[in-house]
Amino acid sequence: MTAPAPDAPVVLRVAGRPVGRYVTRPELPARLSPRPYLHPVTTLAGTTVTELSPADHTHHLGVGVAVPDVEGHNFWGGRTYVQGQGPTELDNHGAQRHGSFQLRDPDGFVEELRWIAAGAELLRERRTVAATELTDTAWALDFTFSLTNVTSGPLSIGSPATNGRPGAAYGGFFWRARKEAGAPQGPQVFTADTEGEASVHGERADWLALAGAGWTLVFAGATDTTRRDPWFVRTGEYPGVGSSLASAERLPIPPGETAVRRVVTVVADGRLDRDEAAALVRKAVSQ
Repeated sequence: MTAPAPDAPVVLRVAGRPVGRYVTRPELPARLSPRPYLHPVTTLAGTTVTELSPADHTHHLGVGVAVPDVEGHNFWGGRTYVQGQGPTELDNHGAQRHGSFQLRDPDGFVEELRWIAAGAELLRERRTVAATELTDTAWALDFTFSLTNVTSGPLSIGSPATNGRPGAAYGGFFWRARKEAGAPQGPQVFTADTEGEASVHGERADWLALAGAGWTLVFAGATDTTRRDPWFVRTGEYPGVGSSLASAERLPIPPGETAVRRVVTVVADGRLDRDEAAALVRKAVSQ
């Protein structure tokens, strides 16, 4: 069997079944902040639970890491929020460049990436992704990213919220889910204690579930630091969930230091209730 090219897409498999495709070098326009992404991601039964460049937000790229403000550079894509002006088209987009795989297996990989803007490398990332079977109808995507400041000076990560737009603390791990025809209200969202976008968005919770027609995603911060980040949630405008790196204030990363986050996502067939979601998250995080 011929070995895949070093930077060819990775097909993640669980129990021999393909459940995700990781694209390392997408050909995208600069305004989308080109970056590696996972799409499609599917349940074990084959239902797709991600979306790529939808018409409502063409810069939403499946599952990955996206940050709207790294020292003023846009690694999220699309417009930049400018206080006093609102969302504004700027020529400030960065790109995440795949460097190499330290490990590449059917059930996961370890990757090095370079975050580049205006011709300079700002961050070096080490990304670790693993796919694990939980049950006959559920598997877990374990996603860890470590961002190291490789510049000689201080660097910080911001969001539209830290730049003056309330409720818009997006930036970090982000999962764009699929819009479903015939579901104008979007998927159901709930935690162990509450439900609904208005109640869950911007809050901290050990886990958060997004349930559509025949599928459920359960997101969990898998470290103490990650659990302190609030959740960014959209269900009405579009279905998406992220873990916010910069909510009330910017996240500083001094020279040579590293910020690390780990999010584990349960991908399940069917609509899980609270007890089922909590049990699968406990199993996923403990593995």
